[in-house]
Amino acid sequence: QVQLVESGGGSVQAGGSLRLSCESASAYDAGRNYMAWFRQPPGKEREGVAVMSTGSGSTYYADSVKGRFTLSQDTAKKTMYLQMNTLKPEDTAMYYCAATRSFAWIGYMLASSRYNYWGQGTQVTVSS
Repeated sequence: QVQLVESGGGSVQAGGSLRLSCESASAYDAGRNYMAWFRQPPGKEREGVAVMSTGSGSTYYADSVKGRFTLSQDTAKKTMYLQMNTLKPEDTAMYYCAATRSFAWIGYMLASSRYNYWGQGTQVTVSS
C-alpha cells in the first residue's frame, strides 16, 4: 500500500511563499514513476499543478504556476517538495500529493485520472 503524507500548508499573504512536502517511502520504494501535486479550490474541480518523474527528476508545470512554483526531491528522504513563491489569492486550495506507476509523456501526467494513490491534502490559504 502506497502512503503519501503532505505537510507545509498554511496561511500567507499575497506575494509570500510556502514549501509543501510529500513524504512517501512506499512510493519511492515501489518504483512509482510519477509524483505530482494537484489542488482543489473551494467549489471547483481538482486541477494538476506540477509533476515530477521520480527517476529522471524531469518536471512539468501547469501554466498557472510556471515560473512561481518549483518541484524538487530528496530521494534519501523519499520526499518531494513544492516550493511556492509569489503566491496569489487564486492559489488558495487544498493541495494533494499523488503517485502512479503509469507511464506517458510527462505533459499528460497532470490528469488526475492517471493517479492511483493520493494523500489527505494540506490547505493553502493566500490572503490579499
